Amino acid sequence: MSRNENRAALSDVLQALQQEEVIAYPTEAVFGLGCDPDSEKAVNALLALKQRPWQKGLILIAANYEQLKPYVDDSALTDSQRETIFSVWPGPVTWVIPTHPETPRWLTGSFDSLAVRVSDHPLVQQLCSQYGKPLVSTSANLSGQEPCRTIEEVRIQFGSSLPVLAGLVGGRLNPSEIRDALTGKQFRQG
Repeated sequence: MSRNENRAALSDVLQALQQEEVIAYPTEAVFGLGCDPDSEKAVNALLALKQRPWQKGLILIAANYEQLKPYVDDSALTDSQRETIFSVWPGPVTWVIPTHPETPRWLTGSFDSLAVRVSDHPLVQQLCSQYGKPLVSTSANLSGQEPCRTIEEVRIQFGSSLPVLAGLVGGRLNPSEIRDALTGKQFRQG
């Protein structure tokens, strides 16, 4: 794929995000489904597409920590906890961090915390940087199906109308590790 084709694909998914649509994009291990975290309409569409209950909460993926600060309560973290988080970011570790009271329930589900990650995947970095904020991120798969690892698999599970950022997933075999930022407890092994 040429650079121009990639830019066109990026501009297409950026436009879809601005129109409150759900997109698919490659991450470190699998394709993700994503949308604008500030759009309840888009998040509800993502949850319906994924067949995921809102109560489970979602992950935000970002280009940098600054993009996540409007959603998490940074003051709840100690300097040591921040150092631990930043020591593995950007990278495939998702941290569960307490949220601001204003963080929408459509993101947090039934929790007072939010799972967040600064990705090291170049296309995720580019997508979030150009969009100017994080994206909701959940693996691209229907309930009970394996997560998609190729554009073709995304098309098979979700059809051809879903905007997909062209690119390859990173070399990881498993989705991101998930840890509690306050306690270090591991919720999911990566």
